[in-house]
Amino acid sequence: MGAGTLAAIVVGQSPRPDVEALLQAAVGPAARVRLVGCMDGLSRAEMAAEPPVDEADTLFTRLPDGTGATLSKRAVTGRAQMLIDRFADEGVRATLMCCTGAFPGLKPAGVVVFPSAVLSGLANGLLPAGRLGLLVPLPAQVRGLAGKWVRPGLEVVAEPLLPLADAAEAEAAADRLARRRPDLVVMDCISYTPAQRDAVRRRLACPVLLAISTTAAVLREMFA
Repeated sequence: MGAGTLAAIVVGQSPRPDVEALLQAAVGPAARVRLVGCMDGLSRAEMAAEPPVDEADTLFTRLPDGTGATLSKRAVTGRAQMLIDRFADEGVRATLMCCTGAFPGLKPAGVVVFPSAVLSGLANGLLPAGRLGLLVPLPAQVRGLAGKWVRPGLEVVAEPLLPLADAAEAEAAADRLARRRPDLVVMDCISYTPAQRDAVRRRLACPVLLAISTTAAVLREMFA
């Protein structure tokens, strides 16, 4: 690797060609995307051996076989730190943490991009006050992830939508949000897809931010 490389870390396992293709399109042909997973090399049983201890410790990810998994943020953080340090030593231009969760225990080394910071900064700029709508992966995450976004002048409403859901399920979740009249909607998981975003947009009159494509737009500016 080197200065022309974007290192991308997914919380689950590689390969993730869907994520890699979006990122490669963002950074352009002159740069290289190298995507790795925090749980690479582990079996499903080994990943399940350290389950989340509570809602705050819960992450959802899409695995390479198309199924979903819930992971312990604590376990992911420890493995991610080793990868971030390694990539910094190798001199990559930037490392992307491919998750919209907050990772206060992670210590950046070199340039590290966190989609949670990208999304929150953009949402703050677009919606200084009003009603923010969220789509989050699991019903159990609704309360905790909504609380992450709360600030003075902003009301937060959230609905669950599994990142494995089809277009009809995405539209149904958007209909539930639409009844609560949000001014802006954030799809708060990196595993949501452009197709799901398009389904949600069909049901909402307000802007909708997809985590992966919004982050890719920032990377496009960094690598241009």
